[in-house]
Amino acid sequence: MKFSSKSASPFLLIAIALAACAPGEAPQAPPPPQVSVANPLAAQITDWDEFTGRLAAVESVEIRARVNGYLQSVNFNEGSMVTKGDLLFVIDPRPYVATLNQVEAELTRARVRLQLASNDLERAKRLHASRAISEEELDSRTQDHAGAVAALEAAQAEVESARLNVEFTEVRAPISGRISRALVTDGNLVNGGSAGATLLTTIVSLDPIHFFFTGDEQIYLHYQRLNQAGSRPSSHGAANPVRLRVADETAYAHEGFMDFVDNRVDEATGTVQGRAVFPNPDLLLVPGMFAEIQLIGEGPYGALLIPDEAIGVDQAQQFVYLIDDDNIARRRVVETGRLEAELRIVRNGLSSDDRVVINGIQRVRAGAPVTPEMVKLKAHESPQTTGD
Repeated sequence: MKFSSKSASPFLLIAIALAACAPGEAPQAPPPPQVSVANPLAAQITDWDEFTGRLAAVESVEIRARVNGYLQSVNFNEGSMVTKGDLLFVIDPRPYVATLNQVEAELTRARVRLQLASNDLERAKRLHASRAISEEELDSRTQDHAGAVAALEAAQAEVESARLNVEFTEVRAPISGRISRALVTDGNLVNGGSAGATLLTTIVSLDPIHFFFTGDEQIYLHYQRLNQAGSRPSSHGAANPVRLRVADETAYAHEGFMDFVDNRVDEATGTVQGRAVFPNPDLLLVPGMFAEIQLIGEGPYGALLIPDEAIGVDQAQQFVYLIDDDNIARRRVVETGRLEAELRIVRNGLSSDDRVVINGIQRVRAGAPVTPEMVKLKAHESPQTTGD
């Protein structure tokens, strides 16, 4: 009778399969998992600390009227760049020109009076020498001359003041920069020469430009410790380099330097204000704009770098897997820093000859064997150095 597997029961098939196994043979264990390992990349690193803040004009001026009068003309394009000395507004000068003519006439009269007083005084001196006039008469002529000198000086001051008022009817740019809109139009009365003088427009300088930011007490103390150790000068007295980027940029493309750190910690916020200055020849940077900067911190110092994916996290600890000479995985706690050239800085816990699992960490168990494949790490960019 022929046996058909289609008619055999499942239990019979299992029994036949077990009988085919050799007596005492155990199932084979899976091979150790394959992982990629590499030595940490050694590099000289300079730390750059990141801050956020806003740009501000180095010079900012409110243009106000200095004399009263009716605005005669506006002589600029709103929002344009102006140069120091450019004519911006004209206030009707006719009343002030008339006043100037009047006081110039008074000045001429004062000069004539002084000339007459000088002649009288010289004549009186000659007559007194020949005893033709009394001492009292000579004193009177001397006093008349002194009064004429004082009257001339007062007239000269009046003329100078009137000339200034005529000059002030032409409102000129005190600085170079970008001008705002005209806040007063032709024909309006403006007030000048007082605290409530009419605001006409504003000008802000653009090149160079300031950047203001704040740092907490910890970073301030860190910089002071570095200064005391001689490894980094304080920005109180050194133009430490900074780099800036604006909202639509990925790289810190604008280079500048520190030029101010405040002399106290703000009691309300616990922060210290700093200021950097940046060249702005293309006028891309504008006062009030939000930006991020990197300020040179610690370094250069030797550091080891590994890929971020090689680092595991267990509660508050970070760790990596190292492969020993017997290809056994060992867990090592590490202290990491920032990203550098798309690799993570490891400050403590590794040496340059350690074999670190950089790929396949999810297949690794501490104390278990692995099949390592040695690879070489390469940074996407050259590690930064001092001044980079």
